Amino acid sequence: MWPLELYTRVGQPASDSTGTLSVADGALAAYRSLEPFVRVGIQFVVAVLVTMIVLGLLHSHGSKAVRKSRQSPVISVGIGFPSLLVVSALAGTGYLIVDTSVGVFFGIPLVILGATVIPVVLAIGLTAIGCTIASRLGSDRLWVGIVVGALVSGLAGLALPATVAIAGLAGALGLGAGVRVLFGGAGTARPDERTVPPANKI
Repeated sequence: MWPLELYTRVGQPASDSTGTLSVADGALAAYRSLEPFVRVGIQFVVAVLVTMIVLGLLHSHGSKAVRKSRQSPVISVGIGFPSLLVVSALAGTGYLIVDTSVGVFFGIPLVILGATVIPVVLAIGLTAIGCTIASRLGSDRLWVGIVVGALVSGLAGLALPATVAIAGLAGALGLGAGVRVLFGGAGTARPDERTVPPANKI
C-alpha cells in the first residue's frame, strides 16, 4: 500500500498544476473572445481605478517615482526590466505551485508578492507615460497624466501584443523608478536641510 500512496501523492501536484494552467488559459481565451472596444473600456477603467488607488495610498513615493522615471527613462527601464522579469517569474512560479503540497508555504507568498508589486509599478509606469505625452500637448499635471496613461492602456486593448508591450514598458519604468527612489533616497537630504559650517555662515 505504501508505494501506491507515494504514487498518488507524487502524481497529485502534477494534475493540480495542469488544472491551474488550464484555468489561466481559459481566462486568457475568455478575455480574447471579448469585442475589442469592450477590452478598451475594461482596460481604461481598470487603469484609472488602480492608478488612483496606488497614487492615493503612495502619494509621496508614487509622485517621486513618476518624476524619476520621466527624468531618466532609459536608466529606469534598464533597472526595471530585469527586476520585472524576476518578479513575474516568482509570481508565475507561485501560481503554478499554489495547489501543491508546498504551495501554502511558498506559492501563496509569491502570488501575493506579484499581486502587490505588479499593479503598483504598472500604475506608476502608465502615469509616467501619460505625463510625458500630456507634457508634449501642453499640460504637465498629474491627473492629466493619469487619464492619458489610462487612455494608452485602453487603446492597447485593441490588440493583445500591444497590451503586452505597453504593460512591459510601463512595468519596467515603474519598477525601475521605484527601486531608484527606494534606494536612492537613503542618506540624502534636501539642500536647505544640510548643515553649513560656521566659517561659511554669513
